[in-house]
Amino acid sequence: MPRIPVQPSPMASPKSFLWTRRVVLTLLLLFVLTPVYVMLSSSLKRLQDVQGTFHWIPNGLTLRPYVDIWKTVPLGHYFMNSLIVSVSATLFSVVIAIFAAYGVSRYRFPGRRFFTVTVLSTQMFPGILFLLPLFLIFVNIGNSTGIQLYGSRLGLIITYLTFSLPFSIWMLVGYFDSIPRDLDEAAKVDGCGPLGALFRVVVPAAIPGIVAVCVYAFMTAWGEVLFASVMTNDSTRTLAVGLRGYASQNDVYWNQVMAASLVVSVPVVAGFLLLQRYLVAGLTAGAVK
Repeated sequence: MPRIPVQPSPMASPKSFLWTRRVVLTLLLLFVLTPVYVMLSSSLKRLQDVQGTFHWIPNGLTLRPYVDIWKTVPLGHYFMNSLIVSVSATLFSVVIAIFAAYGVSRYRFPGRRFFTVTVLSTQMFPGILFLLPLFLIFVNIGNSTGIQLYGSRLGLIITYLTFSLPFSIWMLVGYFDSIPRDLDEAAKVDGCGPLGALFRVVVPAAIPGIVAVCVYAFMTAWGEVLFASVMTNDSTRTLAVGLRGYASQNDVYWNQVMAASLVVSVPVVAGFLLLQRYLVAGLTAGAVK
């Protein structure tokens, strides 16, 4: 029997589009991976090789910069400060955002729309506008009550809540609105109160949105520089600010800077890769809303 030629689907993309997409994606991939390669290759070179003419293929590789980064500056101490502050700010932000978003999503009360608009409008202002007011508030609280928020981890956690919490509330409100209220009613019929319905029904159904909030809050606190450079001292300094310690008056240890930057990026990249599925689902639900 003669073979019948297969007709291309009318919905199939033309070959020119497919090749164009491949070329564009390849260029974007090179654009993204080139700085990463420069950082990685520079972190494996000796200092004199980094300070000289850059060679795409290193002449010699060494792991010495990854050993020296812990000795040049107290990177381990900075790492613990960043971890404590970021995890604490993330937990507080998620817990408060869950209660606030559930109240806004499930209840109608006077000022509800005003509260939602106010929470979202805080994202329009640059963070530097809040730097001086927060500094003065923390100093005055320390002088009046003896509670030293300036230069402490607690003060930095509160600072990060001021700009991670509004976005977290707004994103969770959109996600909670996408969960049918019939689930709440079914939980109440089974004997659950409002808190029981929240933690037994709504929160398990909103795991992708909560994970997205966690990732956002953690990444915001982990890489923040402006507030950390003003609100911390030598004992509470975080990683983002501590990287400046590799620059002395006479020299800059570029190979150690690159090595430390890669080490600092590992927790965020690993967390993003592990939670990518939940993050995409949570952001998509908030965007649809």
